[in-house]
Amino acid sequence: NPHLVCHLLPQIQSIMARRPVVGGNWKCNPEKLDAVQSLVAAFNEIEDDHLRKLDLVIFPSSLHVTTLKSSLKAGIAVGAQNACSRGCGAFTGEWTAGMAREVGCGWVLVGHSERRHIFAESIEDTVQKVERIQEAGLGTIFCIGELLEEREAGRTVEVCTKQLAPVLPKVKDWSKFVIAYEPVWAIGTGVVATKEQAQEAHQALREVVREACGAEAADAVRIQYGGSVTPENCSSLISQPDIDGFLVGGASLKPTFCSIVEAVVS
Repeated sequence: NPHLVCHLLPQIQSIMARRPVVGGNWKCNPEKLDAVQSLVAAFNEIEDDHLRKLDLVIFPSSLHVTTLKSSLKAGIAVGAQNACSRGCGAFTGEWTAGMAREVGCGWVLVGHSERRHIFAESIEDTVQKVERIQEAGLGTIFCIGELLEEREAGRTVEVCTKQLAPVLPKVKDWSKFVIAYEPVWAIGTGVVATKEQAQEAHQALREVVREACGAEAADAVRIQYGGSVTPENCSSLISQPDIDGFLVGGASLKPTFCSIVEAVVS
């Protein structure tokens, strides 16, 4: 139907135009510096042609940022796992987005479920952090996701919207704001959302952005899936129209992380 094709063409073009984005979140790992160096050596084997086709960001612990920045090849960015919601000052144990920029970080993670649930990071905290990160000129990967009991109660979209909606009016550049949908029940458990579950959530989140910020923002924003992503399951997930990449935890601490990158761009 040519009329249907014409109607869908802008949406199809926007999907094709969204640049894939893959993040490797090392969390509080690895303990040994030689393990860091081994991973860097493995990641430096990723073909330059692959790196030209996506944004690839590694999020090491803050103590390993400068090691990665000085040893990873061009085309692999380094990010910070956190940034203070305030500026510089008497905040022991914190660092600012400006400091992250000064040591070469291009991106910052905000709102990971471990920050929300273990360290009691509030929705207000996450909004303030995004504002600080944008002031520093860095990109944000903004994590949202529901607990198992919330999914079982049919509250996935409600919970994710509550986490996401307050930050949307603050976004200044959609190329530097990525949403990472990470169902908490799938993080580190080996239980992965089916491609249908993930696509359903991503599509609903894109509609939340559409209602709040308009069609252009909704078509532009990139939405990653995170939660037990592996080289074995990533190809079926990335085939979904609203999944634009991955935020990878445990699997990014293995040389086979390179296979996930290859699957995203192939």
